[in-house]
Amino acid sequence: MSTGTPVPPEHSRIQCRMSDHFAAWLQASGGSLAISTYQAGKLAIVGWDGQQISLLLRDFDKPMGMYAQGSRVALATRNEVTLFANAPLLAGDYLEEAPNRYDSLFLPRVTYHTGDLNTHDLAFGKEGLWIVNTRFCCLAGVSHDFCFQPRWKPPFLTELAPEDRCHLNGLAMVDGEPRFVTALGTTNEPGAWRANKANGGVIMHVPSGEIVVRGLAMPHSPRWHQGALYFLNSGAGQLCRYQPGQSNWDTVCELPAYLRGLCLVGNYAVVAMSTIREKHIFGGLPVQQKYPSLMCGVAIIDLTRGVEIGRFEFTHGCTELFEVQFLAGMQRPMIVNLQQPACRDAFPAPDFSYWLRPSKMIADFTNQP
Repeated sequence: MSTGTPVPPEHSRIQCRMSDHFAAWLQASGGSLAISTYQAGKLAIVGWDGQQISLLLRDFDKPMGMYAQGSRVALATRNEVTLFANAPLLAGDYLEEAPNRYDSLFLPRVTYHTGDLNTHDLAFGKEGLWIVNTRFCCLAGVSHDFCFQPRWKPPFLTELAPEDRCHLNGLAMVDGEPRFVTALGTTNEPGAWRANKANGGVIMHVPSGEIVVRGLAMPHSPRWHQGALYFLNSGAGQLCRYQPGQSNWDTVCELPAYLRGLCLVGNYAVVAMSTIREKHIFGGLPVQQKYPSLMCGVAIIDLTRGVEIGRFEFTHGCTELFEVQFLAGMQRPMIVNLQQPACRDAFPAPDFSYWLRPSKMIADFTNQP
């Protein structure tokens, strides 16, 4: 496996392993996976370089929610939401000494300074970018004038306050509109959801405000796919499926991990898995009682059979994942952060693209008489 980045110091080195079936699936998929881990402060991109699995690690400050759609990626970090756009004409020349190593190049284009909203899920819709503002427990839009623009809150909340009253966290869009959300409780007091974390989680229907599923263990990551709602019953280690109008849900499969982060690719689900910190928030959940040890990584699930067919596991330096997204048609992507010169030297435009590099610069005569 190639890492795509220099080896970090021993105390922070990230190590991983994978099954042969995972490598075969990713190669055949024609895409790559972007994985956020706020615990390690990284955005990881797992791709295929034509011969083997590649791993690119990029530093961000507490990367959490992420959403990929076509040539755009939205990423929530500690105090910001940043929009990236692919500049494919520049990707092949990203490394002058190794041309065509990358087939896509995501550059930061817009950053919204939101403050610490504890932003969880993100999604593009008909009204632009939606964010799940977990600190205020509402759905919101980004704004040029404010930290956020409230758009919807659960009916049981009496007001919006930075108190994490129900831990609203997940968002499923349908036809460009918010349709379902997950929350860890239906409480209206600061942090009150924690008292019933093992079975107080719910799924709500956004247009009506109705609770459609109850009794969940810290649910996350609702996703609409092929006419059904898939979600993670995180504290029970379950990938689940809900058909609107039914009174219950189905368990597609169970995994030995706290689950958070989900994307659907055809007949497959890509599920992000985490270990659990032994603290008051995560301790005492059903998945801990069922499995003697938990793991961190991503699992590929065959939805038609409800079985795991491949696994990519972090074995050192990374214990908690937040989100996973599939980058369709991009097997060797590169993404840059604001600290890298490439984000200032790349000039994509609608009809052309250009690298500002010494080999392509001409003399500057603007200060001469």
